[in-house]
Parts: sequence; C-alpha cells; structure tokens
Amino acid sequence: MRAGLLSVTYRKLPAEVVIENAAACGLACLEWGGDVHVPPGKMDVARDVARWTRDADLAVSAYGSYYVLGESEAAGLSFASVLETALALGAPVIRVWAGKKGSTDADDAWREIVAADAWRVAELCQREGISIAYEFHGGTLTDTAASARDLLDATDHPAIFTLWQPPTGLGEEECLAGLAAVVGRLSHVHAFHWWPDATHRLPLAEGAARWRRYLSLIRKSGKDPDVLLEFVPGDDPEVLAREAGSLRGLLENPDPVE
Repeated sequence: MRAGLLSVTYRKLPAEVVIENAAACGLACLEWGGDVHVPPGKMDVARDVARWTRDADLAVSAYGSYYVLGESEAAGLSFASVLETALALGAPVIRVWAGKKGSTDADDAWREIVAADAWRVAELCQREGISIAYEFHGGTLTDTAASARDLLDATDHPAIFTLWQPPTGLGEEECLAGLAAVVGRLSHVHAFHWWPDATHRLPLAEGAARWRRYLSLIRKSGKDPDVLLEFVPGDDPEVLAREAGSLRGLLENPDPVE
C-alpha cells in the first residue's frame, strides 16, 4: 500500500506547492481533484500537473472527478471530457459520485439510472485501460455499506470499483463491517480521523488503533490499495509532515495490537 494525498485537502494551494509538500513529507502518490487543480477539459493543465508530479517522483493515484452518475451528463459535464482529462493526467482510475440521492431517498428507478450511467462510463474507461471508482459518501447510493454493496452487485463490471473511507460518526465495529462488505471491489482508501463528528478533525494518530484494524482487514483480503490523506486538522499545511508520518507508520505496521 502506498501513502498519498488528495489534492482537495489543500484546495487553496497551487498544484506545484501541493506536489512540493507531498514529496517533502515522504508521500508516494496524489489523487488530483477536478474541482480546482485539474478541471475537466483543461488539457494543458492536466498535462502540466502530470509532468510536475512525475518530475517530483510521485505517482498519480486517481483523478477525483465530480462527475455525478445519472446527472452530470444532462447538466453539461460530459464524461468524455472527464475521461480525456484523466488520460492526459495519467490517472489509472476516475472517482465518480453515485448520484445525489441517499439510499433512503432513492427508488428502484433512480438506482437503475445510476447503474446504467455507471456501466456506460465504465465501458468508455475500459477501452482506455482505466476504471471508475464510486465515491463512498453520504447523500449518495454509497451512504451505507449495504447500499454500496447493492450498487456494486448491480454493476458487476471489470472496470467498476469503489473507494472507502470511515463514515462519519460510525463506531469502529460498524466501520469494519462496512469495509468488509466492499473490500473485494476496493480501489483505494481516503484516510482521516473525525470523531465523534465532522466538526472534530483530529490527528490521524489519535485513530491509529482503529486504522490498524482497517488496514489489517484490507491486507488480509489480498488488496493493496493506495491510502490517501484527506482533510487534515484545520486544513493546515503545517501539519502535513506529522499526518504523513502517521500514515506511513500505519502502513509499515498495519496489524492491530492484540
């Protein structure tokens, strides 16, 4: 497993500074966000960021698009543009959002719309040798592990995977059960420690015990996804070295203490 960083962690910093900071902190890879740093359709930007990333001996882990399945195409964001940008960036996987309705608000017809769009864009990606991964997030069809599992089952395509991150407010055992439900289709992991809610962004080290259990489960499944820092305390660049060190330590020693 490689330790990395989501560029959206530091939306206010230029891409060059994000790269410089990540490299200085011993990280190995970056997921570039499509909202600020690499907007879809900005091909020169994508190529420049790809080159800068490579020159810093970092890898592009993913393209964090804000393409919403079942909605974005009609709203004017074509997946063709997202895909072209991801290819210019050299991203092996594109993050997409599983609609904009939570599982309790989505009827069967909406689920079918999201699944059909997922299949369509996955077919486009497969032709280019890359894949998509569902954002694991509230307010979408991946807001619970059961709903995410249902969506994965409905889109059993070789180019469709899912991300995972600990849902805010869930206890350790619930998070582990949810991770176990989707680990077979896991693409990569977003790492942070919020507790007990999203207003309390704590140092990753304070969640080390639970993260060791998450990483142990992943490793026992045979997966080795990139694990990427997201949302550091205070959005502060000064804490990146500390948070990166914590993440690297967890990856070097993923087994929980018995």
